[in-house]
Amino acid sequence: MQLLKWLDENFEKTICVFLMSAMTSIIFLQFVMRRVFNNSLVWSEELARYMFIWLIYIGIAYGAKLKRHIKVEILVNTLPNKMQPYLLLLGEVIFFGFAVFIIYSSYGIILRQMALGQNSPALGIPMAAVYAAPTVGFFLTSIRQVQVIKDNVADILWGTGGENRG
Repeated sequence: MQLLKWLDENFEKTICVFLMSAMTSIIFLQFVMRRVFNNSLVWSEELARYMFIWLIYIGIAYGAKLKRHIKVEILVNTLPNKMQPYLLLLGEVIFFGFAVFIIYSSYGIILRQMALGQNSPALGIPMAAVYAAPTVGFFLTSIRQVQVIKDNVADILWGTGGENRG
């Protein structure tokens, strides 16, 4: 149970920190190789690019967990205070629907990439692994959105949901 709590609190953050650190180190290594040794690594830019892609999609899930995604707050603020939580809930439900749509759409792309058997030029990794980033990221996002929606509903019903997250 303690592991699940730790994963709930830290999973996306840990992955994002690892990806950002590794990506920065690889780019710095490439810089040193070019400037100091007058030689470059064939694989570094490609790996950094793929790490960045994964970082973006995992970061979307982390943003959803923290309730930090872009919202049009001017519209929310024009409503009476009693109506604001309902509009926020509607926005979260729409974002959840968008996440499910992206999962469905990107899964088909992964299947096509697996059928083609295409590999990346420098690393030779299957491109399906790169194209899996939106599916995995938005799957995590959909889980986080369910948690956010549950908190918003609890907040509307009992005024207690918002303190649990973010």
